[in-house]
Formats: sequence, C-alpha cells, structure tokens
Amino acid sequence: MDITLGQFIRKRREEIDLSLRELAKKVDCSAAFLSDIELGRRFPSEQVLKAIAKVLDVSTETLKEYDRRAPVEDIKRLAETHPQYGLALRSLVDKKISPEELIKFFEKASARKGKK
Repeated sequence: MDITLGQFIRKRREEIDLSLRELAKKVDCSAAFLSDIELGRRFPSEQVLKAIAKVLDVSTETLKEYDRRAPVEDIKRLAETHPQYGLALRSLVDKKISPEELIKFFEKASARKGKK
C-alpha cells in the first residue's frame, strides 16, 4: 500500500467520475477542505471520513487503512513518556510555526541526512 489516504480518495473519486466540488457538496464540506485532504495537508474527522466513504462506496475501514498517521493514543503516550516532545510541540505552537513550515524543515533535514 504505497498511496496515502488523500491519494486514495482522489483516485476513487476519479474512478467514479466525481468532481471535487460534487464530492464536497455530497459530503457537506468545502472543496478547499477536500483538496487539502487529497493533498495530505489536512485529515478528515471521523464524521467526514464516514461521509466520504459512503459517497465513494467504500468502507470507512478501507479509508483508514490508507491513513498513516500515528494513532492519537500513541502520540499521547509518547508525550507522557518523553516530556521533551510535549515541550517541542508547545514551542511550535508558541512560535506560530505552520505545519507546512515544519514539513519543509523535516524534508530538508532528511535530504541533508541522505547526503552524509
């Protein structure tokens, strides 16, 4: 399974010949929000995920298989056992660092690591 949740949603939407705007209308959310989901910038709530699954005629469980984020429980446990993670996350929020900026930072760091 090499594709992400957003990529799967887009692929399935295109397979059933449904535009982004049509899906947004059926799911009762904005096309911009769905576009962000397809691009991996945002993730749907459980309610939106269920609505998307229904419109795309796939199970919610199928969609969840493509969601590669760590479960919230794992993140909480990590923050509890390693307080530095909690401090790091609070620092990101305090400094108003956007998710996009953080992703770019990690991509650059990964690229530098690969060159060594």
